Amino acid sequence: MNRSKSLFLCALCGFAALPAQSEMRPSLSFAGVTGLIDMPSGDQQSDGTLSFVKSQFGPIGRNTLTFQITPRLSGSFRYASVKDWYTKANPNDITTYYDRSFDLRFQVTREGRYVPAITVGLQDIIGTGIFAGEYIAATKTFGDRVKVTAGLGWGRYGTYGSIGAPFGDRPKVDFGLGGKPRSGQWFRGDVAPFAGVEWQLNKQWSLKAEYSSDDYVEEATKRSTFDRNSPFNFGVEYNLGNTVRLGLYSLYGSKIGFAAQFVLDPKKSPRGGSVGPGPLPVTTRAAAKSWDPNWVNDRGSQTAMRDQTQAILTRDGITIETIAISPSRVHLRIRNTTLDNAPQAIGRTARALAATMPASVQRFEIVPMAQGVPLSTVVIKRADLEALEFAPGQDIAMEQRTQFLPAAAALPPGSIRSDGLYPRFKWGIAPYASSSLFDPGKPVQIDLGLRLTATYDIAPGLILSTAITKKIVSGIEKGSFDSNTELPPVRSNADIYATEGDPAIQKLTLAWYAKPGPELYSRLTVGYLERMYGGVSAELLWQKTDKPYAIGAEINYVQQRDFNQLFGFQDYNVVTGHVSGYYSFAGGYHARLDMGRYLAGDYGATLALDREFANGIKVGAFATLTDVPFDTYGEGSFDKGIRVELPLSFLTGKATQKSGKMTIRPLLRDGGARLDVDGRLYETVRKYQKSDLDAAWGRFWR
Repeated sequence: MNRSKSLFLCALCGFAALPAQSEMRPSLSFAGVTGLIDMPSGDQQSDGTLSFVKSQFGPIGRNTLTFQITPRLSGSFRYASVKDWYTKANPNDITTYYDRSFDLRFQVTREGRYVPAITVGLQDIIGTGIFAGEYIAATKTFGDRVKVTAGLGWGRYGTYGSIGAPFGDRPKVDFGLGGKPRSGQWFRGDVAPFAGVEWQLNKQWSLKAEYSSDDYVEEATKRSTFDRNSPFNFGVEYNLGNTVRLGLYSLYGSKIGFAAQFVLDPKKSPRGGSVGPGPLPVTTRAAAKSWDPNWVNDRGSQTAMRDQTQAILTRDGITIETIAISPSRVHLRIRNTTLDNAPQAIGRTARALAATMPASVQRFEIVPMAQGVPLSTVVIKRADLEALEFAPGQDIAMEQRTQFLPAAAALPPGSIRSDGLYPRFKWGIAPYASSSLFDPGKPVQIDLGLRLTATYDIAPGLILSTAITKKIVSGIEKGSFDSNTELPPVRSNADIYATEGDPAIQKLTLAWYAKPGPELYSRLTVGYLERMYGGVSAELLWQKTDKPYAIGAEINYVQQRDFNQLFGFQDYNVVTGHVSGYYSFAGGYHARLDMGRYLAGDYGATLALDREFANGIKVGAFATLTDVPFDTYGEGSFDKGIRVELPLSFLTGKATQKSGKMTIRPLLRDGGARLDVDGRLYETVRKYQKSDLDAAWGRFWR
């Protein structure tokens, strides 16, 4: 029996030797997935974990973003580079090869007392296929310090120490334009065993050793980019807290490698909690401020109540737009400008009302506003607020007793509007970074500069806004290759806009938001809508306050702007628009389907799936298929991508509604391209509807 089979069988026998006693934190491999060094394992990261791994050994570098989509399912996007990518027969071939790939992993069984964690994985499922491989990996923990992994691999993972091809030969697949799954290859061809062990010395240090079944046929054998002298790899890793792990490795008997792992758990703030003023204690009616019995008919007394309530809410960045007080209820319209959690803003407002309203006021109607439009009416009984502040299960009990109703556009009789809200001018200057990714000549390019933003609230719902940029560091260059598009160049000339727009008017718009019905919202935007298009955009959204679904429609007439992004236009114009359906599932999962006409005049649909956490972190993916044939679309076959949004409050612990957003598109082409207009209704409206409030309700009392 050869040594590969011996090591594999020894690892399998070890699974039954000892039960696991405690959990070791899963680590990540060079490929950016849960694993050993260069081999995968049967572990998964904790639910919702977002990780990034930068690894390098010899000429091979990998950058991998991985998201634990569900407790058992994870997905990865990888951007790899291989230097010295030339053949002896053709030394003028490209010197560095860049490749994009997607992975999916599913954990079949979780680790138990005697059962290992078993995961089935697909690597590079829609890329060029150079890194393609499939595997079944099993991992068992022994005590609280040792993990043993054994697995079987196909594709790349079946190229060294093969033990046969149980499911037939692996067919060759014409890569063509890419972007399409190669399911005919999955688990076909030679299969080979791999195995490894991880030993955690203490909380900081870990040792790893593995036997690799990847022979690096393309890199080591065909192209001689490095020497693969041994199947054994060894490494040492060091933890810097819970978010960063660094590793140094000896690989394949010839190279020294390193890896940096960055792990972010959306359910655990790296700051350990929020920094800011705590909530005001709920004031019982006996201790609340007493008012003259004639306050009901005294507008001055009601104005004083508003001012006292505003004084409390100012520290939380909440602004009172209007207030209407009757003997038994108060109707308060608020604008939350700081707190990143909607239920927390509702809870802070309810506490302020408990401290300032007369004892007879029993019903609090809190109406959050955005863009001058009322979004919903959250009804809280004062008695419930007083009774549940310190009660067991206070979150669930309060949520069950709270009503979520539609908000009327008209103000209640006797409403008092706060002074100085309209018209109002705001402006600011902040640094910005703009990136261009995956150009073969220069994969990562970044512009740095300053962005001036200004907003003029003319009246409720009527907003004039602009954004102007000036570069300080120009890192983005014109693309090194032509897109050869057969469609109108509606997005493929983005590099020209990036290089010629300095200074640039990113947008200059006049927007009108309204509420034509209790469950209808509307938007009309005119002007320079985005850096590449100007025109008119109209939108209508139907959203029931207590339902998890919504329907919207949008129509736009736009004309392509000049490359310098000032005031001129080019000849191309188009009518584009979509009908959209939205659904919020339990667990923070959101689905969206857009059907209609895109910027290049093509017709089709976009499906987007996102997972959003209570703290605002959002990770999602999207794909668009239109009537444009794959050959016409070009490389990649169709539009697809990944998007990540990280609220700054999660990273800093300070209350703010600002966030960092990133969209990763493997390729930017013209098919399936959509207008990028600010302030679309669904994202504005849904935060204060019942389904979203329910998902984040745990911070109501904070």
